[in-house]
Amino acid sequence: MKRSAVLLPVALLALLPVAAACGDDTEASSATTAAPAATAAPAAPASPITVVTPAEGAALMDQMGSALTVIDVRTPEEFAAGHIAGAVNMDVEGGQFTSMIAGLDHSQAYMVYCHSGRRSAMAAQAMAQDGFTTIYDLGGLQAWVDAGYPITA
Repeated sequence: MKRSAVLLPVALLALLPVAAACGDDTEASSATTAAPAATAAPAAPASPITVVTPAEGAALMDQMGSALTVIDVRTPEEFAAGHIAGAVNMDVEGGQFTSMIAGLDHSQAYMVYCHSGRRSAMAAQAMAQDGFTTIYDLGGLQAWVDAGYPITA
């Protein structure tokens, strides 16, 4: 009798963790759902660059007016041959682009374009790296002309 009297409390103690595990799983489920949030990687910051079509670019120019600065990043010779009315020329490959954009208000909206889209992408990236917050990449002037939008000399 003495032996069974000792074994019974030991057996009951062994069953306590099992009984506890079968209880209310509210705590267990909230701990389970909280764990992934704590280990999730932070979201990447949104890019300040938005690629736009000629139609979207024209609509932005109409809607924003003077609040949008249009920058032609081609050479001065290309700019003189024809550009979007109101655009300013800042040659992205001319060696002075970084110093020219440094003097601009980084919180304003800018739309960049070139001939085919390669240089406008370079300019947009340089502006984003410099801290500009709103950059529209129109791509190439050729697409603008092909879509029927005017240029001026």
